[in-house]
Amino acid sequence: MSRARTARRIAAGAAYGGGGLGLVGVAAVGLVLAEVQFAKRTVGSGLPDPPRADGLYGGGFHGGGLEPGPLRLAMMGDSTAAGLGVHRARQTPGALLASGLAAVAERPVELRNVALSGAMSDDLDRQAGLLLDGDAPPPDICVIMIGANDVTRRMPPTQSVRHLTSAVRRLRLAGTEVVVGTCPDLGTIEPVYQPLRWLARRVSRQLAAAQTIGAVSLGARTISMGDLLGPEFAANPREMFGPDSYHPSAEGYATAAMAILPTVCAALSLWPESDRLEVARDEDMLPVAKAASAAAGQAGTEVTPARGPWALLKHRRRRRVPSEDATPTHPPATLTHSQDP
Repeated sequence: MSRARTARRIAAGAAYGGGGLGLVGVAAVGLVLAEVQFAKRTVGSGLPDPPRADGLYGGGFHGGGLEPGPLRLAMMGDSTAAGLGVHRARQTPGALLASGLAAVAERPVELRNVALSGAMSDDLDRQAGLLLDGDAPPPDICVIMIGANDVTRRMPPTQSVRHLTSAVRRLRLAGTEVVVGTCPDLGTIEPVYQPLRWLARRVSRQLAAAQTIGAVSLGARTISMGDLLGPEFAANPREMFGPDSYHPSAEGYATAAMAILPTVCAALSLWPESDRLEVARDEDMLPVAKAASAAAGQAGTEVTPARGPWALLKHRRRRRVPSEDATPTHPPATLTHSQDP
C-alpha cells in the first residue's frame, strides 16, 4: 500500500473515530519498537532539564509610540520542542525561533514554551489549555513538534492524529496560526540497526504523512522533521546530535530552527517569498495526501493549504537565525520536565 493511501486511511480513522490501523505487520512493528526501546535506554538519561527560555526577545525593536505590541510565539510538543540536551536558554528551538522572528518582523516577540519532555500527542490538549484558558490573549502563532514518543510507545496512529488535530482545531478557532513539525525519522537513531532501521523509518514517515493530512485540513502548515531537517544530520551526526545520539546538539537545534523559521514567518505573512510555486525549486501543487507523502520523504519540506483538496509543496530558502539578542529579557522560574525523550 502506498504511503499516501496509508496516510489517508490513518487520517480518516482519526477524523471518524476508527480504531488503530496497522502500519506494517504486527510482528515487524513489535520488533522495531522493541529495538527502539532498547536504544532509548541510553538516550535522555542523565540529561538535565531543558533550560526555560520564556520571555521577551528583540526588545531593542521597541521604539515607543503607538506601534503594536510583541508578537506572541508559543511552543508545544515533546522534548525536541522543549530543547532537551542543551544547557543555555538561547540554544533551545523556541529561543532561536523567537530571535529569528523578531529580526524578520523588526518587532519584539514574546515566547511561551509549554512543551514537555516525554510528551505524547495525548498531552497536547493540556498544553493547549495552558495557552488558551487563561486571561492572556492567544498566541499569534504556535509551533508544535510531536510524534516520536507516540511511535515508540505504540500509540495507535489514528489516536495520535486525533489528538493532534483536536489541539490544532482549538488553536485555529482561537485565531492562532499553527505550524506542525511532523514525526521525526526514528530510523536515524544510531543504536537501531538494519534491517529494523528501514522499518522504523517507514512507521515514522507514515505517521508524519497522516499528521500532515490532519493538520492541513484545519488550515495549519506542516514542515517535515524527517532526519531532523536536512542532510546535515546524516553527514555530520557527531556534530548535529547530542551525547545521547538521539536529541539534537546546539548546532542541530540551530539547523532545525533555520528550516522552520521561513514557514513560521510565511504563516504570519512576513516572509519575502510568496506562496507562489517556484518550479526551479521542485515545488508543486498536489492533492493533500500526495503532498503529505512527498514531504514525509524529504526533510524540511513545507506543506501549506491551498484550495479544496489541494496543498502546496514548498522548499523555502533557509535563513540563519541571529545569534545576538538570543536571551530573554525576563525568563521565568525553572519548571520540572520528565527525562523521557
